[in-house]
Amino acid sequence: MNNIELEKIINNKLNSININDYVPNGLQIEGKNNITNIITGVSACQSLLNIAVLKKADAIIVHHGYFWKNESLIIKGLKRYRLKTLLSNDINLYSWHIPLDINNNLSNNIFLANLLNINFIGKINPFVFYGSFNPPLHIKDLINIIKCKLNRTPLHFGKNAPKIINNIAWCSGAGQKFFEEIVDFNIEVFLTGEVSEQTIHIATEYGVNFISAGHHATEKGGIIMLSQWLKNNYDLKINFIDINNPV
Repeated sequence: MNNIELEKIINNKLNSININDYVPNGLQIEGKNNITNIITGVSACQSLLNIAVLKKADAIIVHHGYFWKNESLIIKGLKRYRLKTLLSNDINLYSWHIPLDINNNLSNNIFLANLLNINFIGKINPFVFYGSFNPPLHIKDLINIIKCKLNRTPLHFGKNAPKIINNIAWCSGAGQKFFEEIVDFNIEVFLTGEVSEQTIHIATEYGVNFISAGHHATEKGGIIMLSQWLKNNYDLKINFIDINNPV
């Protein structure tokens, strides 16, 4: 497949053109024209690039790419080495950030809903999804499910919060900034990837369960779903590589 054609296909699938982001979505670094072998992953770290070189990949597709807003424009250090690795090996780098968070069919948040058996109802804002459990769950059972499915022990804080959970709001990655926004919706538990100091006070004072399950762990799903969709619909060799990150 042509590298520009691949970009157009995914942009169309994720409706990227209508999304305002902090980073360019799509083809970030151009490599060879013809693509048959693709490596996918969460972040375009050097470890992922090295694996792509070893596997003779034509392209890398990630959720966290390069050229973020307010990022330094100077090319030195690890940035120089990463770009040199891609350019010297003629590897295309693609990245889709917010499009892989908020899509209603193929995204990090939809993956979490499927993984945790959440009945997806709608959105509180473009980034925060909400849904229900049928039957309701004890909060301890939800913690155990998250631990099993995401292969890590999440941080849970639930002082003054209900033990039986009927509904949930969630946002992959760094969604703790939306915590207060969900309170008006009578949500019993809020799940996201990261936590801030003030998050615990918000949970205590509003009596809402808060769960932080890790930025990386909550943002693997979108790229996994995209990889599978491409594999099912196009003649491409695709391998998802999980470079684990405890954060």
